[in-house]
Amino acid sequence: MIKVDIAQELQKRILVLDGAMGTMIQQHPLEEAEFRSSRFQAHPVPLKGNNDLLSLTQPEIIKSIHRAYFEVGADIVETNTFSSTSIGMADYQMETLAYELNYQSARLAKEVAQEFADKPRFVAGSIGPTNRTASMSPDVNDPGFRAVTFDELVGAYEEQVEGLIDGGVDLLLVETIFDTLNAKAALFAIDKVKTAKQASTPIMVSGTITDASGRTLSGQTVEAFRISLSHIPVLSIGFNCALGADQLLPYVKRLSQQSNCFVSAHPNAGLPNAFGEYDQTPEEMRDLIEDYLKQHAVNIIGGCCGTTPEHIRLIAEAAKNYSPRNPKALQYD
Repeated sequence: MIKVDIAQELQKRILVLDGAMGTMIQQHPLEEAEFRSSRFQAHPVPLKGNNDLLSLTQPEIIKSIHRAYFEVGADIVETNTFSSTSIGMADYQMETLAYELNYQSARLAKEVAQEFADKPRFVAGSIGPTNRTASMSPDVNDPGFRAVTFDELVGAYEEQVEGLIDGGVDLLLVETIFDTLNAKAALFAIDKVKTAKQASTPIMVSGTITDASGRTLSGQTVEAFRISLSHIPVLSIGFNCALGADQLLPYVKRLSQQSNCFVSAHPNAGLPNAFGEYDQTPEEMRDLIEDYLKQHAVNIIGGCCGTTPEHIRLIAEAAKNYSPRNPKALQYD
């Protein structure tokens, strides 16, 4: 694997992020026994659906998914850790596995990245929003209630970040941000861990515009989202999930026009159908992504829900033909 500074690489070309992990896992006929493997046969609650656990119980499947994305031209793959915090694992009574899940997931992705020597390959530690919100109540009858505190989120994220950095990730991706206070907890935890470890791991942040209102779930516009995180030095800022490429483009363009750092986007393969499935073909998505490329709106492009290696292959082929967005002033650390 070629060692290179990702910021330098981003100044030269558009980098391609991988596609969906969950979509690819669903293509494997995994039942409860496969999720448990021998290690968790006696675990007291059902484990089917805990995709992050597969990094421990079915590591070859996870490695094969990373490999499939690298083989079609992805420059960056994300670790299988979207829900790997003690908070996210609480539903499965697996809170104590948080560090191990992140460490092993990072190791798996790095092992696959090292198989490729044709160009620089990077591993991004995926840090999801958890299933709790710091600034909103889950109970409409009690708007002042919070299911989690800021300090609890920071503690959970610290454990996750420690595992990812110890496992060797090249960058950290705080993604699918629907509540910016959650993201601030993650970024505060990252800063604490990086300081303690004297690490310089770059940070990507990616929010989620939930609907046609153009706002995050906690009510922020594109501009508010960017400004509220502008005090934190990041490699890139962007949007992912919830919307397809055509619906997401206007918000990415606004972010691109206002941001001094690199900009990323990884939209879904269109909007889900009545069965929750994604029907947008690789060719259709490629054509929509070309609008991002023609307008020099992004530095990093990839896919979220519903995307597969074939989607990423066509996106990577298209990205080769365009120059990257030129930030006004680079503010990464």
